Amino acid sequence: MSSTAPRRVVVTDYTFPALDRERAAAEAAGASFEAFQCRTAEEVADAVACATVAVVQFAPCDAEAVRRLAPGATLIRYGIGYDNIDVAAAAKRGIPVGYVPDYCIEEVADHTVSLLLTLLRKIPTLDASVRAGRWEAVAAAKPLRPFGETTVGFLGFGRIGREVCARLRPFGFRFLVADPALADEEAVRLGVGRCDIATLFRDADALSLNAPAVAETVHIVNRDTLASMRPGAVIVNTARGKLVDETALAEALAAGRVAGAALDVFEGEPLPAESPLRGAPNLVLTPHAAWYSEAAIDRLQARVAGDVAAALAGRRPRRPVPGSA
Repeated sequence: MSSTAPRRVVVTDYTFPALDRERAAAEAAGASFEAFQCRTAEEVADAVACATVAVVQFAPCDAEAVRRLAPGATLIRYGIGYDNIDVAAAAKRGIPVGYVPDYCIEEVADHTVSLLLTLLRKIPTLDASVRAGRWEAVAAAKPLRPFGETTVGFLGFGRIGREVCARLRPFGFRFLVADPALADEEAVRLGVGRCDIATLFRDADALSLNAPAVAETVHIVNRDTLASMRPGAVIVNTARGKLVDETALAEALAAGRVAGAALDVFEGEPLPAESPLRGAPNLVLTPHAAWYSEAAIDRLQARVAGDVAAALAGRRPRRPVPGSA
């Protein structure tokens, strides 16, 4: 691309009230700024054509979108994960991809703990029983295990998983972790049991999903793993929707093989009207909200605006995605 060609900063989609910081960063460097609300890969590819910097939140940025970026462009993800971006295609073109893995650790941990405790104390079931005109705590809630006799399992034990564990520890739970990156000595130091995935599903009373969506973890919650869980077990997912086979989970909830679940992330977002999850019992749904607080939005947009400025100045993103250019 000619050095005199106009530079273009594009935001493909966003859930924030305004984009003042991002716009200011672009305009301070003499670049134009455009914002869209793309939902499909085709819309993204059209929006980012010839863009110098493209910022993506939830919309899919596939190989075709990457191909249509300007030479020497930079991709930035509003968020922790990046499975909606074809990182391999970006690396092949030499396009750096940045993300923001450190803006909402506490918020996601707080949301996860809130959902997990709500399920374990059967708050939705008790609430529904009162609204239905019943006043029968034992009949509505049984069986109910005390926290000191409950094992919480973690699939993935990065920063968010560890913050969840720290928040739960005062309640007296036991902890199991399946994470190949967790060394034995670190598990001992943190006071958690280290195990394989089969043991995790078999022995956890509550399962917190905190893993990325990679080939080994996509649909790791499926008919087989759900069938192996303890009676009365519950599942919380605030990580990635692709970890869960949603049809299998809806069936397990309807059959009572799983006592409850809480999901903040889904394979298709917004959750489709025809999703089997909508009719599943003992299921708490939140609209990909675990990341949210006013402070988190401020941190996220400030860091992305910094990455926009850096890219326009010829510098790499603050936090490059692993495996990107």
